[in-house]
Amino acid sequence: MNDSSSAKIVTEVVVIGAGPAGLFQVFELGLLGIKAHVLDSLRQPGGQCTELYPDKPIYDIPALPICGAQELIDRLMQQIKPFGAHFHLGEEAIELKRQEDGRFRVVTGAGTQFDAGAVVIAAGVGSFQPRRLAVPQVEDFEGSQVHYRVKNASDFHGRKLVIFGGGDSALDWTLDLALKSAGLALVHRRAEFRAAPASVARMRELAAEGKLRIIEGQAQSLHRDADGLQGVHVKGANGELELLDAEHLLVFFGLSPKLGAIADWGLEIDRRAIKVDTEKFESNIPGVFAIGDINTYPGKKKLILSGFHEAALAAFAIQHHLYPAKKQFLQYTTTSPAMQKRLGVATA
Repeated sequence: MNDSSSAKIVTEVVVIGAGPAGLFQVFELGLLGIKAHVLDSLRQPGGQCTELYPDKPIYDIPALPICGAQELIDRLMQQIKPFGAHFHLGEEAIELKRQEDGRFRVVTGAGTQFDAGAVVIAAGVGSFQPRRLAVPQVEDFEGSQVHYRVKNASDFHGRKLVIFGGGDSALDWTLDLALKSAGLALVHRRAEFRAAPASVARMRELAAEGKLRIIEGQAQSLHRDADGLQGVHVKGANGELELLDAEHLLVFFGLSPKLGAIADWGLEIDRRAIKVDTEKFESNIPGVFAIGDINTYPGKKKLILSGFHEAALAAFAIQHHLYPAKKQFLQYTTTSPAMQKRLGVATA
């Protein structure tokens, strides 16, 4: 459900960020009978999974040997359906302020105002934009023939492609499209790659078999005519220019993350991440919690799996923060009538 209103919305919890960690936070809160409103600056739930690599396979989600990134988001959305979370998509949180009564005022760029008992920041890397291809007039083709994400891999089947980048995303799509394209060149500014060694090895095998080209160099300019983009001029390591024919350019230079307004909320920040404890995943501001890639603590690992764990512990801490007099005890979904009723699976 999407809501946007200038009237103040009173809620138990506001979750900032609708990526995997934020969505699972809704689930863990829902099991405890706590309602949440969810904000995200993107216009659809899913965070980086949906925005940057919806077709990318994920192999380390428990009990799912392989799961597409968008599939994971779809499953999480289905899982939280019983809890009736309200989504405010395309709205960036620009203000978070603790009130005298201990509750929080949260305001979005669209003017939506919240009065929340607790706030969970699950904003991933913060507000982000893909790093763009730095060549003249690239904006003329962005979204049509120059792409910073793959929405539908089949759009590139049978096409002449040039992929830029040397990390996991660039290599993943190189391996996926090398045998499905009409020709593919991978351009990276240096000979070493940052991707997983197995991906690099497979990429080099395909190059040796003549299935793709590897070029050490950088884009210098686009080659265009009246019909649109026809290719790209690349300056090689030897200093020479080469024209690569291409119908589409796929650019994976990573993200340019910005904390944005989060940096002004009085939170303790370390290297663009919110410092939290590992008992509650609470920040230095009581009642403000942070989970997923946006937080940091000793031993932090930026994995979706870690975000799920953090959401579970944060939910209990949030329950105690909201209702300190309420006795807490661990219940199991397999045996708890209360939890089964909340999930809509209660049996007579």
